[in-house]
Amino acid sequence: MKILFATSNAGKVNEIKNAVDSSRIEIIPQDFSPVEETATTFVENALLKARHAAEKSVLPVLADDSGLVVDALHGQPGIFSSRYAGDECNPKKNIEKLLRELELKKVPDEKRNAYFYCVLVYLKYADDPTPIICEGIWHGKILFAPQGEESFGYDPIFYVPEKNCSAAELPLTIKNQLSHRGQAIQQWMKKINESTFR
Repeated sequence: MKILFATSNAGKVNEIKNAVDSSRIEIIPQDFSPVEETATTFVENALLKARHAAEKSVLPVLADDSGLVVDALHGQPGIFSSRYAGDECNPKKNIEKLLRELELKKVPDEKRNAYFYCVLVYLKYADDPTPIICEGIWHGKILFAPQGEESFGYDPIFYVPEKNCSAAELPLTIKNQLSHRGQAIQQWMKKINESTFR
């Protein structure tokens, strides 16, 4: 079964390929320009991405929207996580801005609570009226400086209490067991197995 994953983010593609049963599902990343994310919520943005990709493909489509939510910053960067530092942003600049904002507010360690959120949307075709929607939440804290070289995005500053390290210090197999995207993928796989591989 081939499924188009509506992203060109190599880190996300790697995570989902690691998480799914490759003997039954082949994940194919999109090779066209992404749709503009104009919605105000994660789920609406994921639906936008999924429908856009489904219109350009004959394959069923999986899309996600995810981000980091920091309590002390009133939910920022939220849906703007990937472009938090502006038009010319990259993961390093996004991290620098986030740490700078927390430093300006003098947010102490005990108030640096945050969580990653992910919503996955699966469409069989563009006008599928019954999308499969799954979500995951991963709670942690924001470190004062980056730690670790693995993974991508905000992982180097996201502290995982149960593992006493940053998300960027976790092996991918462990991260997929714990993370917001890993949780959503596991839910989706269960639903797909129930409906497709009976």
